Amino acid sequence: MRAVSDGEAGPQGDARRSALLSVRDHSVAWVPPLVLLVGIVAVDFRTSSDFRILSWIVLVPGIAAAICGVWGTAIFAVLAPATYLAADAALPQEYQAGLPDLVLAGIGGVLATLACVVRVRGERRMLHIQDVFATVRRTVLRPLPPGWGGLEHAAVYLAADSEARVGGDFYDIQIGLHGTRVILGDVQGKGLGAVEAAAALLGTFRESAYHEPDLAKVAVLLEERLLRHIRLRAALGKEEGDRFATAVLIGFPEEQPDTIEAVVLGHDYPLVVGPDGVQPLPPGHALPLGYGGLAPADGPPPVHRVPLRPGETLLLTTDGVTEARDGDGVFFPLDTEVAKAVAADPDIAQPRRLVDFVRESTLRHCRGHLSDDTTVFAVRRTAGVGNGDGNGRSQP
Repeated sequence: MRAVSDGEAGPQGDARRSALLSVRDHSVAWVPPLVLLVGIVAVDFRTSSDFRILSWIVLVPGIAAAICGVWGTAIFAVLAPATYLAADAALPQEYQAGLPDLVLAGIGGVLATLACVVRVRGERRMLHIQDVFATVRRTVLRPLPPGWGGLEHAAVYLAADSEARVGGDFYDIQIGLHGTRVILGDVQGKGLGAVEAAAALLGTFRESAYHEPDLAKVAVLLEERLLRHIRLRAALGKEEGDRFATAVLIGFPEEQPDTIEAVVLGHDYPLVVGPDGVQPLPPGHALPLGYGGLAPADGPPPVHRVPLRPGETLLLTTDGVTEARDGDGVFFPLDTEVAKAVAADPDIAQPRRLVDFVRESTLRHCRGHLSDDTTVFAVRRTAGVGNGDGNGRSQP
């Protein structure tokens, strides 16, 4: 669900479509209409005059229009009436249907070809839209090299919208002058409006996380950036109601290798997953981004410092995980399921395996029907690797 296929037009679009009906990379989409054509003729030859189905040959181009390309459909549009003419002529005079059914087969072929043209154009348009959304996602969620910022990391994004495959979930790792910072967030809503807000927040995070010594200041700048973005969208008449975002900010200070800093802004609490079990980060954090003005006291949100021992992984998820429901409406018990898995196999705490486990468990729980975009992100320190380049200066 995370992967978005590369886009194409013309013959490449036909190639992607026919891949669903292929054997060893060779399209077999032509087989069903051909079998139907042969079957109709064979059955008609073996039945009496009271049961004539040769006129059913008009169905053949219609079947081809649903699964073949335009040229394949056009071939069957010609082949169907030609076969009808030959088969009807081979029958005794008293069994022949004559011109009316032949005209029906010809008209059916023309209509089927036109319908196929419309269908293929619609598919290409949808593929183009998906490719645009996929490019937007890749632009917002930039690729992260292995070991980036001294962190072992893994992530997966599952879009609830199977067509657009785009939403407001975002995450990133930023190396800075004061250690490595991590963000995971979820913008309210879906579509390009949510993606624009996510892009605005990520741009601010990447700059402020690099320069700011205080993680709380990063949160304040994110709050200000979202409010400015909302005002701009409202002035343009594009903002559809109140926009807010939940987020988690994590800092990995170089001077404290066994400690992390955390600011949770209305988001689900991250889990510390290790061989000894699962522990949530402590409560008592701040309101979502966009709602900071509703806080009873002014000032930056609190920064919690939590120990993170070697071998422990920080698991961050958006609410698509915890709000996934099974057939009885029961929410997915993330803490319980991860704890059981770690107890059975401590190596599940490795970021890649942990992300894969949460992904598969969530999809299995909701039977693949996600109600919201879902991101699973896991990070932990890489033993013996610092956040900077070793010369007192951080990488970009």
